[in-house]
Amino acid sequence: MPTPSRKVAIVGISLSDCGRVDGPTPYALHAQAARRALADSGLDRSLIDGFASAGLGTLAPVEVAEYLGIRPTWIDSTSVGGATWEVMAAHAADAIAAGRAGAVLLVYGSTARADIKAGRRTSNLSFGGRGPLQFEVPYGHTLVAKYAMAARRHMHEYGTTLEQLAEVAVQARANAAHNPDAMFRDPITVDDVLSGPLIADPFTKLHCCIRSDGGCAVLLAAEEYVPDTARAPVWVLGTGEHVSHTTMSEWQDFTVSPAAVSGRLAFERAGVRPADVDIAEIYDAFTYMTLVTLEDLGFCAKGEGGAFVEKGRLRLDGELPVNTDGGGLSACHPGMRGLFLLVEAVRQLRGEAGGHQVRRPDGSLPELAVASGTGGWFCSAGTVVLGR
Repeated sequence: MPTPSRKVAIVGISLSDCGRVDGPTPYALHAQAARRALADSGLDRSLIDGFASAGLGTLAPVEVAEYLGIRPTWIDSTSVGGATWEVMAAHAADAIAAGRAGAVLLVYGSTARADIKAGRRTSNLSFGGRGPLQFEVPYGHTLVAKYAMAARRHMHEYGTTLEQLAEVAVQARANAAHNPDAMFRDPITVDDVLSGPLIADPFTKLHCCIRSDGGCAVLLAAEEYVPDTARAPVWVLGTGEHVSHTTMSEWQDFTVSPAAVSGRLAFERAGVRPADVDIAEIYDAFTYMTLVTLEDLGFCAKGEGGAFVEKGRLRLDGELPVNTDGGGLSACHPGMRGLFLLVEAVRQLRGEAGGHQVRRPDGSLPELAVASGTGGWFCSAGTVVLGR
């Protein structure tokens, strides 16, 4: 029997300690973020009957739920890289709307930077050598090289320049300068980006995301819980998800990301257009990700991303503020950053972003935000449209 659909809101958000965090374990960062998100919501922990987590433990999210002392009756452990959290948010919203859960907690934590510094982990050249990937691994095709090759194709097809790609990093840093929680805040120039050490042609170091520690949490709940929450709700208006490829030979067009599908679905389901959106939080492991995702979400035409970004449009006072906290290029990137996009989008819509708060031309708070996560090497995408 069909269940009446309920509206779903994000009612609690938080960051754990982020940046350079040498003491706590990843489990501790999960717990810190979860406690803070619950406190932010004003709801009692007994109401949480859904839980989603990925990236930690052998039986995620079972191990993390046990560590947090919760016993959910709805769980999700979807793991599709950086898009994981937008996809999980879509699944959670669907479950709540259908009556299968009332309040779902999404939580993430990682000590990626601290582990490297302490020698607890080392860099890896590939994600594995089995299955379809076995045909690429022997040739040393690393994750960053795959993104770099895609960027080169966009440059070849549309005349996108290195200077335009560098503008993405420059504007992300300009936004981070206003965010006291950002790991890197000193301004950079296009020349700084272009003159840095080469990582994978055409990417220099500043074209690539930073490595940090940190965690965050998001609590989604059914509309009937909203009157009891401590803060104004941010409503989930529409979601979309899509997978594209895992082997590069199966990627039909290096200049089109899976956000072209997930974004279209999310906007259609939300009943809004890209032109209606006030802010965009976009996964930015590399500068090219931001540029091509802007195209695929419909903020500019295919091939026009370079011209779109070079005019300062991504800054806090630009036409479309993007990655308002500084993004993975400057603020934080402890691994699967997608959940941070949702936290920042909610902060902006609530008007709680402090020095990096965006306002519309008339001085009012933003009304609509989109968070779009990308996983793997443009393998997957999840897009969530949020509104006040």
